[in-house]
Amino acid sequence: MSTYFSNHSNQSRFLAISQASSTTTTATATVPAPAPPAQKTTRRSTSKHFSTSVDTHHQDSGSSSPATPIVHPLRNTWVFWFRQQRSPGNKLLDYEEGIKKIASFASVESFWSLQTHLTPPSALTPTTDYLLFHAGIARPVWEDPGNINGGKWILRLRKGVADRIWESLLCAVAGDMFAGHRETKDSWEDEDSSDIDSSNNADSVDALPEICGCTISVRASEDIVSLWNRVDHDVKTRERIRETMKQVLGLPQGTNLEYKSNNDSMQDKDRNAFRALASSSSLSLSTSLGTISAAA
Repeated sequence: MSTYFSNHSNQSRFLAISQASSTTTTATATVPAPAPPAQKTTRRSTSKHFSTSVDTHHQDSGSSSPATPIVHPLRNTWVFWFRQQRSPGNKLLDYEEGIKKIASFASVESFWSLQTHLTPPSALTPTTDYLLFHAGIARPVWEDPGNINGGKWILRLRKGVADRIWESLLCAVAGDMFAGHRETKDSWEDEDSSDIDSSNNADSVDALPEICGCTISVRASEDIVSLWNRVDHDVKTRERIRETMKQVLGLPQGTNLEYKSNNDSMQDKDRNAFRALASSSSLSLSTSLGTISAAA
């Protein structure tokens, strides 16, 4: 990430105000310099690894032409998503139904223009999620072809520390700090991969980076941060991702991170749905029997 922008700008914030001079003996009144324009205050970065001070303008010395914006491109395009479990009317939403796209970005400047204006996790209502996924991921859900064979590292946080952790993880993902962690496909395809959905291993999916994205789930008693990767069965890559995640987030080595495959998550979802259906059917049957008994 540090190759895309500098922590300190070399450009002066305000242009110097030239003073008029006279070659005659007549005294020349000094014109006071105009006050600098008020600058809009934005939320400062909470990450200790990255800075919002980006050198966005360049002007050659001696040139009177306007400053030309400099764009620091990212290697990949990323998309911010937002999800609330309940609608304003308190109606419980299906997971995918509640996900809304915010915006995409492909440069350092566009990232910070979004991030500094988003409400920080600490100010979000519980049961709210932020999601950041690669633009090649059409849907930020387990079932998407780019996610279905992967999994995620899960970090559970006490309330009050999520803002720094989340911003540091965003910077690490968008800044490709996990690049190069995955070896070639041959290094892991000989492992047990009987449950991989090979129909989803198209060229477009294989071209995606190993990191699919990251999420934060704001809950009443804790905040849950997850880092999603593309290949569940590459155990060595998973371990390297975990260690890098600890490093960029400044976590102690003894921090407990849980890994869960998306296949396991989908199975849990199906089991929970079956239990809910069975419970509902049992309740309906009990009600019907009670009505029959009362009629008799």
